[in-house]
Amino acid sequence: MADLPDVQWLTIPELTELLGLKVSQVRRLIEDRALLASRVDGVWRVPADFIVGSEPMGELKGTLVVLGDSGFNDDEAMHWLLTPEDSLGVSPVDALKAGRKAEVRRVAQALGF
Repeated sequence: MADLPDVQWLTIPELTELLGLKVSQVRRLIEDRALLASRVDGVWRVPADFIVGSEPMGELKGTLVVLGDSGFNDDEAMHWLLTPEDSLGVSPVDALKAGRKAEVRRVAQALGF
């Protein structure tokens, strides 16, 4: 994910502290696709933008399902979520944070066709 230079990444230990969870619980969030992680310099990391307050962004899981159904692998989904999308005017993750979940998912679904 070196092509996303402006992204602030959180390691698993940083997430355990931020979320107040055990390492196994954070890993479970990633396995359950409530969070999406990528290897950055050999270390699993999650974008800080995927955390709202002290919990994973609620809209992320369903959006990841839509992206998966549209044929995106995890790296492609990560890149799409964090890169400005012309049709949204901002990155999809920023649109999700602004409450535009349905619009983001419509765009993601259209990409699969």
